Amino acid sequence: MIYELTDTSKAEYLFEGWQETLIYSCLQKVMGKVFVTDLECPKSAMAFVGCFAFYAGEPDRELVINKPKGFVIMTSQNKAWEECIEECFPAAKKTTRYAIKKDTRFDRDFLRKMVSELPDGYELKEIDDKIYDMCLPDPVTRDFVSSFESKEKYLKLGRGMVILKSGRIVAGASSYTRYNEGIEIEVDTIEEERRKGLATIVCAALILHCLDEGLYPSWDAQNMNSVRLAEKLGYEFDHEYIAYEVSGEERTH
Repeated sequence: MIYELTDTSKAEYLFEGWQETLIYSCLQKVMGKVFVTDLECPKSAMAFVGCFAFYAGEPDRELVINKPKGFVIMTSQNKAWEECIEECFPAAKKTTRYAIKKDTRFDRDFLRKMVSELPDGYELKEIDDKIYDMCLPDPVTRDFVSSFESKEKYLKLGRGMVILKSGRIVAGASSYTRYNEGIEIEVDTIEEERRKGLATIVCAALILHCLDEGLYPSWDAQNMNSVRLAEKLGYEFDHEYIAYEVSGEERTH
C-alpha cells in the first residue's frame, strides 16, 4: 500500500544531502506530497510536486509502479533506483538534466542592466490576479502557475514576471514551485519571440524581485540552452543527473 506521509519529518533522513528545492517544498509541506509504504518507519519515499517524482531510500517497486497519474519525470537517488524505474517502466525516456549550484551570489547591477534592455513595444509586468488568468489558456505560459493548486495559493506563495507585447504574454519567468527559502524558476518564450533576449530580461527581473524579498531563485536545467542562460545570469553549473520521463499512458510489464 502507498500512503501519503503527513509527518514528513519521518522521511527527511532519506533525502539528506539531496540539494533539490522541489524536495524541500514537499518536506516543508509548502506544496507537493511525500509518499511511503510504511507510515511509522519509512525506509523508502517518493517526493512528488508538479510533474516531478524523487525517489530516496531503499528501492521500492511499489512506490515506482504506483506513480501519480499523468506525465511524470522520475529522478532517482542512486543506480539501484534507476534499475527499479527501468524495470517498472521499460519504455520510459531516459534523459540527462543539469543541476545548477544553489549558492549563487548575483551581481544586481549587472541584472538591472539586463532588465533595462527591454526593447520598445514590450512591457514587463509582475504576475498578479489578472496576469495569472492570462497564463492559463496557453500551454507555453500555463506552467508558470499550474503547479499551485489554486490562484489564491499562487498569489500568496508564487512569484513571477512576464513580458507583454500588444497585450499578449510573449515570455515569462515564474515559480514552478515554492519552498520556504525561495522558488524554483520556470522560464519560457513563445516560439515567434525567441532569440530576442526576452528570457534573459524576464529572468533577471524575477531574480531581482526574489532577492529584494530575501528569497533564493533556484535554477535546474532541462538542456544545455537552459544551462547557458543560467550562466549568463550569474549561476554556475554543478553536475549532470539522470531522469526518466514516463507518459501517462505507459504500463508496467
